Amino acid sequence: MNAMPVKLSAPKAESLLPVKGVQLGYAQAHVRKPNRKDVLVMTLAERSAVAGVFTQNRFCAAPVTLCKTHLSETKDIRALLVNTGCANAGTGEDGLHRAQQSCEALAGLLHLQANQVLPFSTGVILEPLPVDKVIAGLPAAIANLKEDNWLNAAEAIMTTDIVAKGTSRQLTIDGKTVTITGISKGSGMIHPNMATMLGYIATDAAISQSTLENIIQYAVNKSFNCITVDGDTSTNDSLIMIATHLAGNTEITEQSTHFATIRDALTEVAIELAQAIVRDGEGATKFMTIQ
Repeated sequence: MNAMPVKLSAPKAESLLPVKGVQLGYAQAHVRKPNRKDVLVMTLAERSAVAGVFTQNRFCAAPVTLCKTHLSETKDIRALLVNTGCANAGTGEDGLHRAQQSCEALAGLLHLQANQVLPFSTGVILEPLPVDKVIAGLPAAIANLKEDNWLNAAEAIMTTDIVAKGTSRQLTIDGKTVTITGISKGSGMIHPNMATMLGYIATDAAISQSTLENIIQYAVNKSFNCITVDGDTSTNDSLIMIATHLAGNTEITEQSTHFATIRDALTEVAIELAQAIVRDGEGATKFMTIQ
């Protein structure tokens, strides 16, 4: 098996730019292996718009089901909780209960409602989520919440990935500097639509909720829905896009002058992250694009 990604190296910490309104903290909770970052907490500023796209596999994992429920219940998502090591997939009602437990625990520590937390899991399927370990790691993750923790965050969501994946962009809108930073993980079971992947793309731009939902669909169709490594579709695929509204620009809608600019910049980040997943594919020795 190839042990090197195809023309891909891990990003440098300073190249992943902080996004105003997003803080990231990680813990070593021993979910599956000792001495590795395996729990990630992301907190979001009030008024952040959050949109998601998920696996189309009918056997979607418990956290995917719960994410969809929470996104339908509230437009005030304030935190994301990710664990690696266990996908909590194929685990039935017990899996849903454990995912909910993890949301309730983080919500309690952050003084939120449970449905303001989105849960994500990746790793081995058909095994119960060791929710006690995840919950035990939350205080440490909260203690190191920082805006410039993007590389640690990218490392905390890896499974069989060889390198962490992340990228940033900056542009000017309404005379304000707008930052976009994204991270992803994925290496095997990669096939449209989406892939065995988790992806998080955040910007401090002000973008309306409905516009962000349109942008994420556009971006995913140009990126994560176009990649394949081995022909398998996964149970846990999730892509989340966040706009914190803290850059100071006038809120962008489809009618705005800057709509295409921000859409294309977010899509560029999605494409780079998607291509990184293919370059780091299990056993990959070539990276090919089809025109």
